[in-house]
Amino acid sequence: MSGWRIGAYRALRPLLFRIDAERIHHVTLNGVRIAGSTPPTRALLRLASGAGATESVELMGLTFRNRVGLAAGFDKDAVALRGWAALGFGFAEVGTVTPLPQSGNPRPRLFRLTDTGALINRMGFNNAGADALAAHLTAVRSKLTAGFVVGVNIGRNRDAADEISDYLAACRAVAPAADYIAVNVSSPNTPGLRGLQEPSRLLALLDALAAESPARPLLVKLAPDLGPSNFDALITALARSPAAGLILSNTTVQHEGETGGLSGRPLLERMLTALCRARELAGERLLLIGSGGIFSGEDAAAALDAGADLAQLWTGLVYSGPGLIGDAVAATSGSERSSSSQLSASR
Repeated sequence: MSGWRIGAYRALRPLLFRIDAERIHHVTLNGVRIAGSTPPTRALLRLASGAGATESVELMGLTFRNRVGLAAGFDKDAVALRGWAALGFGFAEVGTVTPLPQSGNPRPRLFRLTDTGALINRMGFNNAGADALAAHLTAVRSKLTAGFVVGVNIGRNRDAADEISDYLAACRAVAPAADYIAVNVSSPNTPGLRGLQEPSRLLALLDALAAESPARPLLVKLAPDLGPSNFDALITALARSPAAGLILSNTTVQHEGETGGLSGRPLLERMLTALCRARELAGERLLLIGSGGIFSGEDAAAALDAGADLAQLWTGLVYSGPGLIGDAVAATSGSERSSSSQLSASR
């Protein structure tokens, strides 16, 4: 277990938190990118996380070396994939990426809430564009560890004239390099985006994406702010759609303070409840990824117990450091959540 690693990181954390949140994020990302480029530094990353070897699992026609991944938003342009693999993740979801590059919302746009173990962001899909991400992923593909899956999370540009065309353009650019496509219809930081969670609009979008790239599993990332009846209707509709799975959940706007989406520890119970309900409604027709508030191996195991097939980390890494990866991988190793493994990649 990696408990001592988490303790050592938390002792260092007050110094790190003296630096602006977005700046230290970029420093960290660049450090993981550089460390992933040579064998000695990749060995140091493995030591830092404490993630060991585990049995692989087959899901959506893909082989994941373990059930723990990096959530979208940390590596928007797929620049540090060798580093994420060296840290022991079973998969990484890069993006959110849009067809055209965009700078996102004005700074400051990332804030820590240390008392509650949370972050608020209003980044606004800042990224270098789908073509740049595809080029990075294509260039590094042959150097990635076997069983390290890469999903690409796609969105639309802020000023898109036609939202479906924008998603199709992003998908067209990245699908040849991606293992799966995640469709972000739940970010609170692009005006009007969450309206795509209306079932008829979402099903139309998924039908168009499935026709555009039938060989890639489609996952949908939903907001945690859907009311119970809306959530139930949406899950029921998605279980009959081309979607292969769901990511539960994105950030919430139900909070006080700075505008933007809140992530982190306050989302854990809401995420677990959503997983239980989605599994109840969809049965084994949808793969489920638990994302939100995972700060320990026990939290990751709880996500699988609630119905998830995979778990993702993001804000927990900021507060607990790379040792969280090792703890989560160990806690989810050998899980019996394997009944979704027969889901077809072409659902």
